[in-house]
Amino acid sequence: MTKKQRALAVIERLKQEYPEASCTLAYEDAWQLLVSVRLAAQCTDARVDQITPLLYEKFPSVAALAAAEPEEIEAIVRPCGLGPSKARDISKCMRVLHEQYNDQVPTTFEELLALPGVGRKSANLVMGDVFGKPAIVTDTHCIRLCNLIGLVDNIKEPAKVERELWKIIPPEEGNDLCHRFVLHGRAVCVARRPQCDACCLREVCKYGMSR
Repeated sequence: MTKKQRALAVIERLKQEYPEASCTLAYEDAWQLLVSVRLAAQCTDARVDQITPLLYEKFPSVAALAAAEPEEIEAIVRPCGLGPSKARDISKCMRVLHEQYNDQVPTTFEELLALPGVGRKSANLVMGDVFGKPAIVTDTHCIRLCNLIGLVDNIKEPAKVERELWKIIPPEEGNDLCHRFVLHGRAVCVARRPQCDACCLREVCKYGMSR
């Protein structure tokens, strides 16, 4: 089985297992997704979703966050960890959106990457979820599962994993597949204790077939 054949089999099996594929972070607007993804670094999505309503209650718009001091933002987002750096990035990002983009999130990958605190993961998530464009979000679940399944060979760097996946995954499938990797990684293919006996991918997964 080639990597491309394996990828197509994985896509179809995960579609059957998880018909609904969507971002696990709560947001209403593109700028809120940028904020949530930054807060989610080394923090659970559940905790982020508890904190963002408090943040938006006090700062309900790009303009309001742009006008806020980083210390004001940090006071609210501190429970998400890394408060000072996350608050600084959110402040800088919102100020760029306010001053250069009229409070709108840019629609190109290159412009998103140029925003403070926005990396490839965040940019891909916005491109796929908000703008409906081809995207591959190489988060920890995606990287771990792709190595176990055999879609990539012992590659841990997010950008390299993304580059290899683009070779074997149809562009229109990438975004939803990555969401399904998150769901599967949390429910079945759990880090350090994957439940191979209950896995819908066992017959096409290199790790599962070796058990």
